[in-house]
Amino acid sequence: MKPDVFKQPVTIFVGLGFPAEVRTVMEAYRHLAEWPATLRDAAHSIALKACTAALRGEIEVETARGPFVAFAEKHDLLAPESAASMTSLSQRNKEPHVR
Repeated sequence: MKPDVFKQPVTIFVGLGFPAEVRTVMEAYRHLAEWPATLRDAAHSIALKACTAALRGEIEVETARGPFVAFAEKHDLLAPESAASMTSLSQRNKEPHVR
């Protein structure tokens, strides 16, 4: 297992309500870095600092996961776990070689 992988992914809504799993601290950091400046708040700042610290090895990965989940929850980005599994199922069904 890579050192920056969450034990359990965080499923968030991205784009036009498409569920996506955030599996690593780097993915969480990228999502936070791309968050519009006009929508940034204290929850964003705390989550971004936690992810940065985890990437530097200053704190544990799971410690950074908490503030990211809190940020996602505050901004109504958390998706039910079943949404991500249904999406991945539909993506697999589109593969021409999968039966």
